[in-house]
Amino acid sequence: MVSVTLENISVDLGRRPVLRGVSATMAAGEMIGIIGPNGAGKSTLVRAMLGLSPLSGGSVAIDGRPLAALHPRQVARRIAYLPQGQTLHWPLGVERLVALGRLPHLAPMSRIGEEDRRLIAEAMERADVLALRDRTATHLSGGERARVLLARALAVGAAGLIADEPLASLDPGHQIDVMELLAREARQGAMVVAVLHDLTMAARYCDRLLLIDRGALVADGPPAQVLTAERLRQVYGIGARIETQGDGPPFVIPTDRIRVEGLI
Repeated sequence: MVSVTLENISVDLGRRPVLRGVSATMAAGEMIGIIGPNGAGKSTLVRAMLGLSPLSGGSVAIDGRPLAALHPRQVARRIAYLPQGQTLHWPLGVERLVALGRLPHLAPMSRIGEEDRRLIAEAMERADVLALRDRTATHLSGGERARVLLARALAVGAAGLIADEPLASLDPGHQIDVMELLAREARQGAMVVAVLHDLTMAARYCDRLLLIDRGALVADGPPAQVLTAERLRQVYGIGARIETQGDGPPFVIPTDRIRVEGLI
């Protein structure tokens, strides 16, 4: 089990403030979606959680320990990270690529053991890429490559998983597969954080949403509380129809573009 606590964190890239005073706690057993318009600071937020984007203010703690006191290998063992838009430059086999997820657990010059091989095969099965294990990763389609990279993250065997835009390049069927996989990881006790653009997918599968706008956290709560028509108008500059079926999650249907002063 793992938890992450953000206390009033800020991040500047160059002289430009990207995050401003964000506070939140993310715990085991939660499926958390980070949403917001392009350029809001979503990817910077998850990178800051892992120590990959330096803070200009505030603090991050993992399991109550300051992030600054943890070695990057310790962080990688606790929280697996799937960045967005990864490009593969080397013609690695799929199984070998997924095996790279075990690196945080291996000593220098050591070899993969039987337990590592079991976890690699299990990760490929969960990501539905076992049939691709003998293929060359650079020869895969975009959707196949995305699922293989997710398998690599799962192979870490970490108590937490952060996925930045895990649905990019996937067809609708595999989008559902990935979201169900992530939600299942959370139900089994993992802390799962996903940066998402599809608001209906976020509402359907996430227990909680963090809405980021221009570097600030403007809403944090269950999807039905975060995804209101007025908030979507203010943050995204869109009109939207929000529908629910009984006690189920909301469906968000954008209807038109709205000019909001200071937004567009």
